[in-house]
Amino acid sequence: MKTLMLGAAVALAAGSAHAQELTLQLKWVTQAQFAGYYVAKDKGFYEEEGLDVTILPGGPDIAPTQVLAGGGADVIVEWMPAALAAREKGLPLVNIAQPFKASGMMLTCLKESGITDPATDFKGKTLGVWFSGNEYPFLSWMSQLGLLTEGGPDGVTVLKQGFNVDPLLQKQAACISTMTYNEYGQVLDAGIAPEDLVTFKYEDQGVATLEDGLYVLESTLQDDAKVTDLVKFVRASMKGWKYAEENPEEAAQIVLDNDETGAQTLDHQVRMVMEIGKLTAGSNGTLDEADYQRTVDTLMAGGSDPVISKAPEGAFNHIITDRAFD
Repeated sequence: MKTLMLGAAVALAAGSAHAQELTLQLKWVTQAQFAGYYVAKDKGFYEEEGLDVTILPGGPDIAPTQVLAGGGADVIVEWMPAALAAREKGLPLVNIAQPFKASGMMLTCLKESGITDPATDFKGKTLGVWFSGNEYPFLSWMSQLGLLTEGGPDGVTVLKQGFNVDPLLQKQAACISTMTYNEYGQVLDAGIAPEDLVTFKYEDQGVATLEDGLYVLESTLQDDAKVTDLVKFVRASMKGWKYAEENPEEAAQIVLDNDETGAQTLDHQVRMVMEIGKLTAGSNGTLDEADYQRTVDTLMAGGSDPVISKAPEGAFNHIITDRAFD
């Protein structure tokens, strides 16, 4: 029996020693927005595929595209508007998988601001907007509405919003940027009732763009060994996402266990996992080309200052998901 146990231990050690290392750079800090990856690591889904995955949290001073360009990660989580804008500027990013099927982005407004229709009521208002690549969908939307973003009675004043909800709570802005799975809940937690708010989801306004896709450099897809590792990574990651959808409380706890800052709470993370599940539902990780085209069309519909000036070529590739789920 001791011989068998020793043999098994040696085999396990040998398997671990030969595990292929892969680094994932997240778009933001450790939170349930990335639950699928933490679940895949915690539950051993990556290990089952022979991978040793390192997950790097992001933050306000971390640009995933720059990390990838500098060789600090093999794959990144990024929003498609930022990825396509970077690609047009010369960074050859390629979308290899799209776990998020829908957008969670919206503007949340105080009802007392009198805003009921974006087409008529945004004029002259101050709107909170995230930057660092997150501003592209908003700027495209304003352009489609024919609203300048430099202030004045016929335009909107853009308040560069931090990653909090303070501008709404302090009434510095009529509306702020929120995600369905995060900041909207923070507004409610601050004591503002849902009936005192008006929300405009980008999905409902027809200007939604794809969020939280997985991206690599074009050169990575020319390396057969790396392609094989990415196939395993995407397959295990989607297994993690589906597990999170079905087990939100366990997934939230896994996220908390990986949060070295101690800034997150279980209740908030459970709510976040449940809302994120609405965005990943129906996706097996394969990019829907209709969703991609909608994103491109939205970004190009920017009048004299579109987010991207021409339709991208080679901005996505199905090779990874085709092999992962064949």
